[in-house]
Amino acid sequence: MLRTAEITAELTGQLGGDDFHNLHWRSQFEFSVDCFICERTGRTTVYERGAERALCSGSRSGFRRHRTAGRIAAYDTTSGKERLVLRALVDFWWAPFEDAKDGRPAQAPTSHPWVRLHLGYCCPKTKESGTDSIQSNLVRPYELRCTHCESLMAADTTAPAIRLLT
Repeated sequence: MLRTAEITAELTGQLGGDDFHNLHWRSQFEFSVDCFICERTGRTTVYERGAERALCSGSRSGFRRHRTAGRIAAYDTTSGKERLVLRALVDFWWAPFEDAKDGRPAQAPTSHPWVRLHLGYCCPKTKESGTDSIQSNLVRPYELRCTHCESLMAADTTAPAIRLLT
């Protein structure tokens, strides 16, 4: 059955002004789902905006990385001088199964949902680009700093939210 999850995240701080790093959400993220193709629970699955399928990490032994039925259905960002917000809707196919390794029943979403969201930026001092990411299992607050000039770009004070819609 088709399931839809909503992922939301917000960064705060002085995102404008003289130290503007053009911090922005990138078009790819990882989201954990139970994969009915390799019959493993809690698989890290890579979603890319515009792609028709997602990529499951598979398992360390046996089933390798493979395409799976999943896509980003909606992707919306909002930015201002003090906030950078992301809202994404993820469609993924889910079917009941028992984990091929330990026999646990699959769930939608997985029993411990997890997401890693990628960011990009450009340092105004060095004119070099950089990347960073936040994920739901980081210790908060988490400070995003420029790897080139060490400026504080934003703070991540609340874990990204994952909510099953259907």
